[in-house]
Formats: sequence, structure tokens, C-alpha cells
Amino acid sequence: MRFLAAPLLAITAASAAFAAHAPAPRVAASSFNQLAQPLPLPYDEQADAMKAVAVAKARARAEHKLLLIDMGGNWCLDCRILAGTMKLPKLAPFLDRHFIEVTVDIGRFDKNLAIAQHYGIAKLAGVPAVLVVDPRTDRVVNKGHAEALADARSMNPQALADWLAQWT
Repeated sequence: MRFLAAPLLAITAASAAFAAHAPAPRVAASSFNQLAQPLPLPYDEQADAMKAVAVAKARARAEHKLLLIDMGGNWCLDCRILAGTMKLPKLAPFLDRHFIEVTVDIGRFDKNLAIAQHYGIAKLAGVPAVLVVDPRTDRVVNKGHAEALADARSMNPQALADWLAQWT
């Protein structure tokens, strides 16, 4: 029994840490074809991205939420799919409870790249790049996973919701 106690405690602690995030809501859409059309154009090409991120970070800190920085371009289908999924009726309120979101237009990988570099991404390999940041420490919570949704179209709406929820 003594030999089993340590591994059992380790498994219990690991399970508790893994289960600490809020589960994603069940979304009704089973495919991206069920998203509202036309898909959103979420990136403001004229915005002052540095200012927008700073304002969103301050708001996230004040509201005790995480900062979600969505970097991409309106030309990117995966970016638009992510934006459409985030607007689903069950997912949008969930995201609002946990995140302050800000979108950053990266042009054709030639604009606002200093934001990614600030968070340790020297060169974006794909978009959307989603950075989940703790606004109190300015550290990336999803380090190493920011570009995981660059092929979002290979997923489904529930998988995207689950991916976002894992960082809460």
C-alpha cells in the first residue's frame, strides 16, 4: 500500500491540474458549413495594434480575465473560421467570461509582428496565431501552441471550442 500511495497522489494531482480548466460549452454546429455566412472579417487593417493590445491587456487585468490575442488576416480562411466559431451563441458568452479578446492584423506576415516577437515568437509560421496571455505577468499561457489553429479547417467547431477552453 505504501508503494502505491506516491504514484496515486501524483496521478490525482495531475488529474486535478488537467481538470482545472473550464470545460467548453457544447456548440450546436457540427461543421463549419453551419457557421453564419459570410464569415466575419475580424481584423481591422487600420487599427493601432500595439495600442489595442495594451488597452485589452489593461482591461483583462482589471477584470481578472486572460488576454486572448488573435493574430491573422482577413485573407485567411482559417482565421475567419475561428472568428465565426467564436461568435457561436454557446461559445461567445463562455469566451466573454474567461477572456478579453483583441484581434491583430498581420497583413501578409508584414505588419504588427513585434507583438508576436514580444511574446517570444520570432517568426509566425501560420495564422491564426492565438496567444493566451496572463495579463498580470505578461506571460504566454499557451506557450508552444500559439499556431496550433493554423489549420483550423481540419477541425470542427467543437474541437475549436475545446482548444480555446483548455487555456482557461
